[in-house]
Amino acid sequence: MKSHQTHECSDIGDVSDNLRKLVVTDTDKVTAFLAKTRSFFPRLEKEKNDLTNHLAGIENEIHIAADRLIASMQRDREKLLAEVGSIKLKQLKQVETVKQEVERHATALESFKRYSETLLSSGTPCNVTRSANTLHERADELMKFDVIGHVDSSLPPGRVTFTSSTLLDEENINLVGTATEGL
Repeated sequence: MKSHQTHECSDIGDVSDNLRKLVVTDTDKVTAFLAKTRSFFPRLEKEKNDLTNHLAGIENEIHIAADRLIASMQRDREKLLAEVGSIKLKQLKQVETVKQEVERHATALESFKRYSETLLSSGTPCNVTRSANTLHERADELMKFDVIGHVDSSLPPGRVTFTSSTLLDEENINLVGTATEGL
């Protein structure tokens, strides 16, 4: 029936043929679009490989920059430690020299004291009288050595200081470099 009282009607065979043609056309279009879509897979794989290779190169550059900084810091550390070691040896030698001078003076004072005590305890009045001027001159000479002044002027200052670099203290500084994502 091609017509019905209140409805629009079509022949079922015609409708079926038209729908078949439409499905075939849509299938052809989907098949073509699927082929076009699949053609992007090699391009995407190439993009993936290029991106991986590029970022591996960036990672390598970061490693090289960081290794260079680490080596530089190690050189600086060794240099600073060598400088401090040199200062330490020099100042310890100065302290030892001053110590030996003070020990020599203390030995001279002890020797003078023993000799004076021996002379006073076992010497005859003539010997004490004859030696008194010489002992007095020697005592004056020994007492002229200003131990405190000598030590204070001969010792190294001992004020070696170290000031750490402030580059690591700044929050927004990256010592190795920066990586940015471009658009």
